[in-house]
Parts: sequence; structure tokens; C-alpha cells
Amino acid sequence: MSRFTRSRQLSDTTEGGAEPDDDTAAKEPAGEQTEADQPKAEADTAPEAEPGTAEDAGSDTAPGTAPDGSPGAMKPGWFGWRRRYPRAARGVSVGTTVLAGALVLFALLVPNQVEKIEFASFVRIPAEGVLLAGLLLTLPPKPRRVTAVVMGAFLGLVTILKFVDMGFYQILARPFDLVLDWILIENGTDFLRETFGRTGQVLAVTGVIVLFVAVLVLTTLAVVRLTRLMVRHRPVAARTTLILGTAWITCMTLGLQIGTVPIATKGNAEFLGNRVEQVRAGLKDARVFEKQAAVDAFAKTPPDQLLTGLRGKDVLFTFIESYGRVAIDDPAMAQQTDAVLQEGTSRLKAAGFESRSGWLQAPVTGAGSWLAHSTFLSGLWIKNQQRYRNLTTSDRMTLTKYFGKTGAWRTVGIVPGVRRAWPEGKYFGLDHIYDSEHLGYHGPYFSWTPVPDQFSMEAFQRLEHGKKDREPIMAEIILASSHNPWSPIARMIDWDDLGDGSVFHRIKKEGTNPTEVWKDPERVRTEYRRAIEYSIRSLTEWVERYGDDDTVLVFLGDHQPVPTVTAGDTGKDVPITIVAKDKKVLDRVADWNWTEGLKPAGNAPRWGMDKFRDRFMTAYGPQG
Repeated sequence: MSRFTRSRQLSDTTEGGAEPDDDTAAKEPAGEQTEADQPKAEADTAPEAEPGTAEDAGSDTAPGTAPDGSPGAMKPGWFGWRRRYPRAARGVSVGTTVLAGALVLFALLVPNQVEKIEFASFVRIPAEGVLLAGLLLTLPPKPRRVTAVVMGAFLGLVTILKFVDMGFYQILARPFDLVLDWILIENGTDFLRETFGRTGQVLAVTGVIVLFVAVLVLTTLAVVRLTRLMVRHRPVAARTTLILGTAWITCMTLGLQIGTVPIATKGNAEFLGNRVEQVRAGLKDARVFEKQAAVDAFAKTPPDQLLTGLRGKDVLFTFIESYGRVAIDDPAMAQQTDAVLQEGTSRLKAAGFESRSGWLQAPVTGAGSWLAHSTFLSGLWIKNQQRYRNLTTSDRMTLTKYFGKTGAWRTVGIVPGVRRAWPEGKYFGLDHIYDSEHLGYHGPYFSWTPVPDQFSMEAFQRLEHGKKDREPIMAEIILASSHNPWSPIARMIDWDDLGDGSVFHRIKKEGTNPTEVWKDPERVRTEYRRAIEYSIRSLTEWVERYGDDDTVLVFLGDHQPVPTVTAGDTGKDVPITIVAKDKKVLDRVADWNWTEGLKPAGNAPRWGMDKFRDRFMTAYGPQG
């Protein structure tokens, strides 16, 4: 084989898509091998051609022949197809490269919140992309290939994390916590099953897994492909990288923007930096929480001095799911919600009851009811699952436990949202818990909601409150009809017609379809408002119908609804109200300066939800 022929082969191979190993090629001595040794030397030194490149597709070699023209050396299949249809192959190659570039650019620039995705987001210069291109151009061949694969996979993982963040922002108005939020994935799949059935759950989970695997694989392949392209056109790639780097520095220095979006961005570096700090904080949080939980102002108070201002009263702590400030303040809901609250205030007043209302700030928004409930009852800020687990395995006294400690109350829980084993229930110190299977309900689910609120309140009356010759009751009641997705919704009926709940089969058919409702954010907001109105009416009508001189009701929202309803408002305020017929009960909280009626004024006092336990126990403890 002549030196000319061998040189031509190397040239054709390199142009056909190989990533040339410059160091190896440069060291090859000229003219020192015998012709018999040349095939082995060529196998050792010549770079492998990348299959499927545009340059290869455009070769002048006839189909079915090797680059040197020898017949029968060309493999059939994909490579043969590329030789037979060079223009189509070139188009496929160019199109694939363009798609690879678009995917990498998308992964580098896509924000982690749906609301921030706009055209300007994708015409920025990412510092991380410029630096990565420069690094890949300077590395030797083998380290370059390894780096391309690793960085492609890493970019895929970052993109997946951004997608997960989008979901968390849509539901919880915060990013995914890499340390503390893994347990919520199981809760999310349970919600899908309970709302859309087993088939809907399987389809959704399968779709998410396929999407994540595809993102991981495709970003890796895309970075590898672009790396090979840069190496084949090293001078152009180097000049382009230098120009982009200079442009980034200029735009960053001058603060140039497209609208409100900076042209020069280092968003991925900031994104990852924030996650590192989040992980550090999560790892430290357990120690911080342990110190906070050890402080309890009432731990040494004798039982006979606890809650003396409520002795002989039935005390009901009632949580209305997703009853947030948005239901009262949002102009699109305020008029209708205000009418329901005013009507409830008037009807309760006619029945002899007075009420006072204020605001609490919940630790969560969108979801995580159990975190809000435990914050309210424990007097600790339970903002994540790790704290919840530490709390429920500790000896920290809750408000419900203190009622039980006095020996003056029977403590019960009405928890229709619980439909399986709930070992944490024992921690809250309730003598008896009625879950969805023990309320006597034989009607249908209303989407996620197992039992309509009106039936839950009637079941409480039948099972506990309406019994004769009973001791005073302290009850924790969860009203779940206003739980996402708010469709279909039950409606109020005559209390005497509730029966075993079978009547709700007909009522459910009158309701809306959640899959249709969630196509339109305005319909979602309307259904949310109607659900809140139903929960408030269920509660206030029960008090009007069954309340007496010894009834004390404390009801509140557990958290704000999802951002679809709050329209991006990340506030965490929820209303709280105390209702009582005995004037002395409300006199004890006069210095709280809460608003008269069921609707708190906009400037009514606002406390952290973790402050309520101690303030309540102080107000209803021994008076000096």
C-alpha cells in the first residue's frame, strides 16, 4: 500500500465523523513500516469513524465499496443506506445535530418554575455552557470523551431536578428538598390512585419514569455528539467559544437584559449552589429541632392547673382543608365567600353564639396538611417530613395530649381522610379515632374526599356529641371536602336526610368532572371557592343545630391552596375563628384583638401557627 493511499484513507476516515486522536496521529513515523506491518499499524493509529455523519454520507465512494474502492468491503444495513442515499443521510445527520444543540441549550437555560418559562429565557448566554465547551476543546481525546459522557449525564440529572421543582412549585410553592422530600413521592402516587384510580396512577408514574430516562439518555448523547462536532471543526469552535465568552462578560458587566431577563446567566451554578445549601441545612435541621422541642413552658404544670377556663366545655378543634386567605381576599372569590361568612355569623348570633377571628401563618402551602396540624397542636414549626417524624416519635406534649392529661375530657378524632393504618395517631393522645371506615358512611367518594363534611359532622354528633350522660369532649375534626382537586363537590341537604350517606350517589352525579375542570384555571378557582363554602356551611349549620352553652369551636384552615388557585401568591396565611355561647370564653381572649365575626379583618393580628398552642393554654389557664 502506498503512503499516498494510506494518507487518503486516514483523511476520508477523519472527515467521515471520527474524533481524531491528534497525539497518536502526530507520533506516527513516516516510511518506517513494511507493507506487511501496515494493516496492524493502521488499526492501532487510525481513529474510528463516527457512524452516521454528514461528511460520511457525502463521500464520492460508490455504494457497496470500501473507501479505497475495493468491492465487497462495505457493510450492509445502515451504513449501506447512508451510501445509497447521501442527501437524505446528510439531512438526517444535520437535523440530529441541530436537535442535539437545541436539547443541550434547553437543558442549560430552562428555569425550574413554569411561571418563569418565556421566550427570553432561551436566548440567553449560559456561562456553564461556554465553560464546558472551552474545557472539552482543551482536553486530550480520552479524557474528553469521558468528560462529555459525565457532563451530559449530569446535565440530564439537573434537568430532571428542574422538572421535579416545577411540580413542587405548582403544588407546594417551593422547590424539591433533596434531603427531606423523598417520602412525599409515595404520598403523591397515593393521591393519584385515590383521585384518578389505579389505572391513572400507573399511567402517570410510567410516563414520568419514561420521561426522566429519556431526558438522561438524550442529554448524554447530545453532549457527546456536539463534542465530536466541535473537535472536527476545532478552529471554528474555539473562535465561537471565545466570542461567546467575551459577549457573556460584556453583557454581565453592562447588565444587559431582554425585558426583565438578563442576557448573561449563570443560573445553573446558582441553582446548584442553592441546592448544596439546602442539603446542608437539611442535615443540620434535626439537631436544631431537637433543641427547640426540649423547651415546653407547660411541661411541669400540674394537671389540675391546665385549661381550667374550659372545664366542663366541649372543645372542638376543626381544620378546614385548604381554607386559606385567598378565599377571603381574592377579588374573584371575596364577594361570594364574604356572603357565606356573613350569613354564618348572623345565623350563629341568632342562635346565641359569638365569634372572633384572626390569622395564622402555616408552615406549608398547597399541601402537607399533617405538617400544619402538628404545628398547630405541638407548638413547634413542623415544616418538613423529617421534623414530623421526629415529633411523632418524641414525648413532646400536644394540645390534645394536655386536654387528655387533665383527665377532664374524653379526646376523640374525626379523620375521614385517613383510610389506612395511622400509627402516628397514638402520638396525638386521642382516646378514640374515627377514620373513613368507622363513620358509618355508605356513599361515594367525591374525588379524593372519602366522606362529605356534612356527613362527618353528623357522624360526630351520632357517635360522640349526641350521647347522653357523657363526659366533656375534646375533638379534633378534619373536614376534607375542600381537599384538592375540588371536583365533584357535595352540596348541603337536609340534615334529617343524610341517613347512611347513600343519598350522595345522586348528588355526585350532579357534580363536575375533575379532568374537565382542571383544563381551565378559572374553573378550578370556582370549584375551590364552592368547596370552601360547603365546608363552612357544614360546620356553622352543625353548631347552629347541635351547639349549646358548653360548645366551644375553634376552626381554621390548615394551609393555602395550590398556586393554580392563589395565582402565584406564595403567602401562607389562613383564617382562624373561635365560636362560643358562653361570654366568659371569649372574654379570656379579648386581648388578642381578633375581629368580631367569622371573617378576620385584613389587619387582624397574625401569628405563626406554632404560637397558638401556648397562647391558647395561657389564656385558658388559671387567671392571676
